[in-house]
Amino acid sequence: MEFRVGDRVMLKVSPWKGIIRFGKRGKLSPRFLGPFKVLARVGLQAYKLELPPEMAGIPNTFHVCYLRKCLAVEESVIPLSDIHVDENNRCVVEPEAILARKTKELRHKEIVMVKVQWKHHRGLNVTWDAEEDLKRRYPHLFS
Repeated sequence: MEFRVGDRVMLKVSPWKGIIRFGKRGKLSPRFLGPFKVLARVGLQAYKLELPPEMAGIPNTFHVCYLRKCLAVEESVIPLSDIHVDENNRCVVEPEAILARKTKELRHKEIVMVKVQWKHHRGLNVTWDAEEDLKRRYPHLFS
């Protein structure tokens, strides 16, 4: 494979799992990190990458066999600084607005469903949720 300067690539880290730990351990450990920007081509089969400061102890030149082209759209990548995690290690996402309401009829009861737009959410940021669940979790949204 060949990359151009400015391309975004993913870095394969599975050979280094025993040497350097990247986040989780075991089968939940990441196989690829990134995306990283290609700064320069070094020789015929190596590339220099722009690594973040937290990876300062790792050399920034890698053989082409450790790189994969990043196919993700730049806007869909969520920076780790934007992710908020609570004490139970769950991602915290706040609702922004209620867009619509509808009633879902079941056999013995009716459930009011609301269409919610979420903050800090990439991709599809609108979902249908039960109103009573949202009132319990986010009472400030209904006041």
